[in-house]
Amino acid sequence: MIQICNIIAELCSMIIHSCPDDSLFVKYSCLTVNRKNKMLRDISENIAPLFEPDKLPSIRQLKKADLDDRFYSLLEGYIAALQIRNDLFTMIALVQVLDEALKSFLLEQIRMYQTDNFSVALNSNRETTGIGLLPRCSCIWERSNRLSHSYNRLDNFLFHFLLIENSILGELIDKHIFLSDDFFPDFSAQRQLKIAATPLRRERHYIEEEYTKNDIQYLRISYDRKKSAEDNDEIWKKTIIAAKNNCDIIVFPELLGNSDTPENISQRLRSLSSEEQKNMPSLIILPSVWEKNMNTVTVLDRYGNVICRQSKQKPYLKEHDGNVFLENIKTNLVVNILHFEGIGRIAILICKDFITTKYMEQLMRCFKLTLIIVPSNSTGSYDFRQSFDVCAHDDCNVIWINTCAAIKEGKEDNFRNIGYVRKRIGRYDDDSQKLCEMPVCGGAFGGNCRRDCIYFETIRGV
Repeated sequence: MIQICNIIAELCSMIIHSCPDDSLFVKYSCLTVNRKNKMLRDISENIAPLFEPDKLPSIRQLKKADLDDRFYSLLEGYIAALQIRNDLFTMIALVQVLDEALKSFLLEQIRMYQTDNFSVALNSNRETTGIGLLPRCSCIWERSNRLSHSYNRLDNFLFHFLLIENSILGELIDKHIFLSDDFFPDFSAQRQLKIAATPLRRERHYIEEEYTKNDIQYLRISYDRKKSAEDNDEIWKKTIIAAKNNCDIIVFPELLGNSDTPENISQRLRSLSSEEQKNMPSLIILPSVWEKNMNTVTVLDRYGNVICRQSKQKPYLKEHDGNVFLENIKTNLVVNILHFEGIGRIAILICKDFITTKYMEQLMRCFKLTLIIVPSNSTGSYDFRQSFDVCAHDDCNVIWINTCAAIKEGKEDNFRNIGYVRKRIGRYDDDSQKLCEMPVCGGAFGGNCRRDCIYFETIRGV
């Protein structure tokens, strides 16, 4: 599989680097049927194993036995001939044919990746080509022609390969986790995800410490360790409520964890019977913890295993008495992408990461994200709502949950809603269904928080 993927990566790189702008892909989308058929005939005459005999343009699924020295010789010779002819249109068509011909291989590769802690690109020449290839999981709310009318790129024409361009990814380090088929056990039958999200509580059990270093004003988070056990009990209580409501995912806000939270909740999950574990949410997005200059979310499965740890990349800026303080966090540049057939690709962007628009779009378009989860601790929702429509435009749903602990005097109007689920809906669906609000309770302002707020929403296919 590596050899064929290396050839495809080289071919994609060749096409992309031969285009001074995106006009090639625009024109390719508008080719006549005659030109398309002519290209397919040319490909079939040069690489016959890619097509069913006498059934042009029926592309056949390649088998392991097909990928022999003769096949590779034909493929590499044909690509060299196309390069001499500078026939970029036929090169794109060839990538499309290979994308379809390798569909079965890629589905099998997904099953293999599901057994790994994390997965790397299918090709070994990513560094030299600038292209990473992965199998692409489908998504029930993603259009087949996603982005084709707004962003003209080579991967608009691919359906089974996920094409990652290093030039878009930049300095970020991508880590991919392919979740097993039974990770969301009810999804294949119900074709939906039930989400629980909770602001957790009004009280702050941490303080923001302001200090100056090398003439820069910083802030850091310091926790009240005496409250750790109480906080963990509250997190567990909400997880149990989510389980009783048959939720697939539960999302907690930013900063309301503590250094003991990940291990504490993991141990509680591990102590359950196998039957009890089956009823727990499949994906538990714990509240982030600010520790050692990192702001990190730990993601657990229903058995207490750590799926990944996602650190915040973009620091928060706090304005106070005319001064601006920088959240002093280290960025490790690692971005975790969770893959699941039918759901697509999930990423967690912690608060400021999501409203740093260039960064959010960079991830969304590089990995064709289909679900972004946003744990937040923010004094308002306006900037987040502004970004929701960008995501919906790209067929990417968003779960955003804030916390009442972020309420500040004079900014109460910013907290009419404490969370949202932004869903892509069909063009004929009721428009009111696209933005699902989580209204804040009266206790948030009255000083009598009961700590019982938890919201439920369902994401379905379109």
